[in-house]
Amino acid sequence: MEPILVAGLAYKAIVAGINHGKEISELGKDIGKLWGAIDQARSDHSSARNSPFRGSAEEEAMETFVNLQKAKDYEDQLRAIILETRGYEAWQELIRLRASIKERKRKELLARQVARRERLEMIGKMILIFLSVVAAGGLAVIGILIWQKQGAV
Repeated sequence: MEPILVAGLAYKAIVAGINHGKEISELGKDIGKLWGAIDQARSDHSSARNSPFRGSAEEEAMETFVNLQKAKDYEDQLRAIILETRGYEAWQELIRLRASIKERKRKELLARQVARRERLEMIGKMILIFLSVVAAGGLAVIGILIWQKQGAV
């Protein structure tokens, strides 16, 4: 599903929850979806500029620009809701928490990438050692066969 659609649905769920008397803490899942969709829209905007498989440059620019602006609007509206219901400190705490979680996830991704690269290197080394042993064994067999043939003559 398009990130902007997800953001819109999540925002509507947040507003509906608040209108029904729910606390911000009860809407964490919807807030997470909204921010995830906002981040995805930003990411799509960044990666779309480098994609050769999209439509014309004008179409691509307009689509990603509009989606990015909508994402910013949703974030501004969320900020207004939190400032109104919980105050400035809650918004700052939420921003810090979000940054902390993003950094942790970035580090986890980097660690997984490093571990994967190390596994591939280890597999490559094992294959190289195996091939070296097979080649050395093959040369030894050929040497023995030649030696036997010369000795038998």
